[in-house]
Amino acid sequence: MSQGVEVVGVYVRDQDEALAFYVEKIGFCVHTDVRNGAYRWLTVQHPDQPSFQLGLFKPGPPVLDATTAQAALELVAKGAMPPLVLVVDDCHATHAQLRARGVEFTQEPVKRFGSVDAGFRDPSGNGWKLIQVRQTQRQH
Repeated sequence: MSQGVEVVGVYVRDQDEALAFYVEKIGFCVHTDVRNGAYRWLTVQHPDQPSFQLGLFKPGPPVLDATTAQAALELVAKGAMPPLVLVVDDCHATHAQLRARGVEFTQEPVKRFGSVDAGFRDPSGNGWKLIQVRQTQRQH
């Protein structure tokens, strides 16, 4: 019956700013960028994960009224939304690569729970955890 999750969205304050961040700094590619009047459906995807899209959506009509949209953006800006997770082979190397591209980290790489993780936020405030694949996961 079900085929799985294809798109997960995050709210962004400016879609062009978010697009530049995710493509130029994180290394994602554009999947879909279409407009219907003022509404823009914008998704990106990790180059190694073509079946999944991250939607970069600006809250507002027709989905949210102006007051609710502003409240949503304020929560995102405060870092109040749950973090997204980007799994990598080497957290230290990816951290260095992203930092060189201008990504600002909120947490330097730390070894814990049998892995290494770091944290960063996108320009709108969405939090990300960069998590190194555990050795036992690589063997499967």
